[in-house]
Amino acid sequence: MEIHSEYHSPVLLNESVGGLISDVNGIYVDVTFGGGGHSREVLSRLGENGKLISFDQDEDAVVNAQIQDDRFFFVQSNFRYLKNHLRFSGFNQVDGVLADLGVSSHQFDEGERGFSIRQDGPLDMRMGKTISLTAEKVVNEYEVDQLKAVFRDYGELREAGRIARVIESARSESPITRTGELIGVVEKLTSPHKLNRFLAQVFQALRIEVNGEMKVLEDMLMQTADVIKPGGKLVVISYHSLEDRLVKRFMRDGNFSGDVEQDFFGNKIRPFTPGKGMPIVPSEKEIEENNRARSAKLRIATRNE
Repeated sequence: MEIHSEYHSPVLLNESVGGLISDVNGIYVDVTFGGGGHSREVLSRLGENGKLISFDQDEDAVVNAQIQDDRFFFVQSNFRYLKNHLRFSGFNQVDGVLADLGVSSHQFDEGERGFSIRQDGPLDMRMGKTISLTAEKVVNEYEVDQLKAVFRDYGELREAGRIARVIESARSESPITRTGELIGVVEKLTSPHKLNRFLAQVFQALRIEVNGEMKVLEDMLMQTADVIKPGGKLVVISYHSLEDRLVKRFMRDGNFSGDVEQDFFGNKIRPFTPGKGMPIVPSEKEIEENNRARSAKLRIATRNE
């Protein structure tokens, strides 16, 4: 099967799909179809009675979802509606759920989407066009304290307050509507050798705010406890510490607070048991071939009885 590598090179492909499939004739879900790399690999390993349901809200991903295979079902939707869509389609429980939380290479490289720090484009950053909030609205309409919180909480930027203030000053003269304009406003706040990482964190913070990514991730993870059958797998690839922290806590504790519930005998009360040796990270060879894999972390957990 041809993988659309020009759209996105699937990260930790063998490790994630190998960890997902426990029954070749089972039912599996890829909640982040993207370029279809992981989905195509899952299909290549399934038996004739296996099934794969893939989700993606991005209109561009629909082009890659033209897979002629009776075992394949595509849902154009945000994965926060995982449970509803599965039950509507007659799949009450599945054998595993896979999530690759990275923004696709296509989205990063396509300037018109507003994700790229290398190509000028509109300050958009929406994962799907049904989302009403845009990065332009955040940058131009949020109060300074709101902007500071976005850059601090979602970009983990020490300079969050300074970033908010220089944006406020610049937008008072004229609206900031392009990614290039935003870069011109904030780039003076860091040294040249740190610029790319700094800009990546600024853009990450705006993207997370626009798409509500942390709340959406929490919603999806909580639903996996209902939709994955006992013995099934939850497989998640994350790319920054905010995501990985949520995934780790959920797999370990069954919640996002870090609090551990125990029964009378001191056993943890949680829907999943995390696998040993987690997280799994890409090999040096994979990072060399695909630089965007460098920050990836894979975690796998098994649904408890």
